[in-house]
Amino acid sequence: MITLYGEGRGFRVAWLLEEMELPYRLRPVDMLAGVENDAEFMAINPAGFIPAIRDGDVTMVESIAIMEYLMARHGPTPLAPGPLDPAFPAYQQFLHLGEAGLAVPMFMRVVSQILAPDDEKDNWGARKGVTMFEGRLRLVNRQLERAPYMAGEVFTAADISVTYALQFAKRAGGYDLSEAQQTYVARTTARPAYARAMDVCAATKGWAQSLGEAVG
Repeated sequence: MITLYGEGRGFRVAWLLEEMELPYRLRPVDMLAGVENDAEFMAINPAGFIPAIRDGDVTMVESIAIMEYLMARHGPTPLAPGPLDPAFPAYQQFLHLGEAGLAVPMFMRVVSQILAPDDEKDNWGARKGVTMFEGRLRLVNRQLERAPYMAGEVFTAADISVTYALQFAKRAGGYDLSEAQQTYVARTTARPAYARAMDVCAATKGWAQSLGEAVG
């Protein structure tokens, strides 16, 4: 059975596992308690960040890489269009944009808001992160003017990636999503697999509910 270590970006992986109906277990990792004190997890990922997975003899980190691995190793799956599929370029672009172009820049704002001293919360790096996030978000906006999903007419893993980033920006960064973005998130999160992943990821579900989100 696949073991998923940690929530946070690990929610992407849990959602994918639910979509693919692969058996797994979630092993929580308490980052706030000091991950260096979690010897079991540090043996899995000595860099000390989440998520990570254990799949037989395979250990992997980085949420997007994990998703690509799972779809390749345990597929095929319609969540990953093949390279000859017309949807493939957009799928590949937005799968990675969700992390590299959206979640990472917004993280700079979030970590400043949470951890920086009061007189350093509104720093240049945090402001630059928001600027970068908003710039990349224009690509999402343009795609939503063309199609209901990031790769076109069907839901793919790229939507898991982008949806997580938009929810992270809203929940942790206090970013106000546009009406089109909210409609998109409502569409992607209406899937049964999302609800099942939320039930598994109790901390994520509790966080969402504490912010007033209706989580089925």
